[in-house]
Amino acid sequence: MAGELTMMTAAGLAAAMAAGGVSALEVTDAHLARIGDADDRVRAFLHVATEQARQAARAVDQRRAAGVPLGPLAGVPLALKDVFTTTDMPTTCGSAILDGWRPPYDATITRRLRAGGVVILGKTNMDEFAMGSSTENSAFGPSHNPWDLSRVPGGSSGGSAAAVAAFEAPLGIGTDTGGSIRQPAAVCGVVGVKPTYGGSSRYGVVAFASSLDSPGPLARTVLDAALLHEVMSGHDPCDATSVDAPVPPVVAAARQADVSGLRIGVVPELSGEGCQPGVLARFSEAVELLESLGAKVAEVSCPHFSYALPAYYLIAPSECSSNLARFDAMRYGLRVGDDGTASAEEVMSLTRAQGFGAEVKRRIMLGTYALSSGYYDAYYGKAQQVRTLIIRDFEAAFEQVDVLVSPTTPTTAFPLGERVDDPLAMYVADLCTIPSDLAGNAALSVPCGLAPDGLPVGLQIMAPVLADDRIYRVGAAVEAALDSRRGHRLLDQAKGLS
Repeated sequence: MAGELTMMTAAGLAAAMAAGGVSALEVTDAHLARIGDADDRVRAFLHVATEQARQAARAVDQRRAAGVPLGPLAGVPLALKDVFTTTDMPTTCGSAILDGWRPPYDATITRRLRAGGVVILGKTNMDEFAMGSSTENSAFGPSHNPWDLSRVPGGSSGGSAAAVAAFEAPLGIGTDTGGSIRQPAAVCGVVGVKPTYGGSSRYGVVAFASSLDSPGPLARTVLDAALLHEVMSGHDPCDATSVDAPVPPVVAAARQADVSGLRIGVVPELSGEGCQPGVLARFSEAVELLESLGAKVAEVSCPHFSYALPAYYLIAPSECSSNLARFDAMRYGLRVGDDGTASAEEVMSLTRAQGFGAEVKRRIMLGTYALSSGYYDAYYGKAQQVRTLIIRDFEAAFEQVDVLVSPTTPTTAFPLGERVDDPLAMYVADLCTIPSDLAGNAALSVPCGLAPDGLPVGLQIMAPVLADDRIYRVGAAVEAALDSRRGHRLLDQAKGLS
């Protein structure tokens, strides 16, 4: 019974609990047992909140027994990326500088999950401060891809993606700054969504790049992702960048799963040089599939997308160099060298030297340089101009088509350690996902088959700002057409970890 529960979708679990066929506590215990069985190999979790999860599940069961109206995901377990503040468990951001830190408040999304009866199983591994594409930058060691434990699960939300792919949780939440939800979703064979920027609250999300960070859902089906999207999203007065607009009808769109008459644009700048042949083959098949389902497909050029990667790696480090200045050893977190003889400046320097990893230091230095007097206009200013050109490319494209499509990642999951000493090769993993973060529009990755190496390939679907429902409509149509093939392979992978 426990094994069967972990194989069910979030929607299926919610329906079973609502019908009285199983309790929230039984569902939670099944997933905690699965974590106990598999996570020593997957290493998706940094902290498993066993007692808190069981207590939350009991509370859902009690409210259901009392006839209290419950949310659509009440009792469904979830894996939460360790960048969201939580009062009852540590928030480390994958960094030694915050090892063991317990925040004094919950993030808005954390509060919304709790209010909706979602059971938080624990906090998942991530690249330090969300800086990376493999989780290898975590101070606590990398997570592993459930499809092949010798390969990366992507990043920075690799822990959440791996937990969902390994059937340790039916739902996960990550943050997407340059592709950190969609890229791990693609290489782990699950669904990952970057909502419109400002559509989900950043309050209580430890900041990497404030103009880019977007919390979003991870799930094994498009409908599950849509259900979580609605629970976690909406205007938040605590977040100055939050969009004061209704949440798009993403659940209805996921249930519609129809692309008849929809105009779909293929972006040649994101589906050519640098992509593995197997990735391109699955992408081409997905495009042909959409056309067979009644969509109208055309090539739509976005010429400035080729500049997105270098622009991003000036803008994001610049913002992180400012945001990470708060980790100064004076207020919270790690403190090194405070023996009574060192000055505050010396303590700060020693703490940051020991507490930050190599990639975080690299980006702080890049960003500080780009913002420095004499270089600001030449680097950061130019990067922001390129960002405007990319936004205009999207606007022009969406005058011609309803959505754009591309591969989510240029390659399948690469071996652990392969790119650790080659930052540029690591950065290329986000080649296809970065444009949507720079522009702030909605984007989704849905599995579209396996490459010849037996690893998952993701199809990326991009829609205009606040048209999040379109990505769910297209993603659900692709998923429905490929469902049996994808589902059986995911189940096979789960059995391989048993």
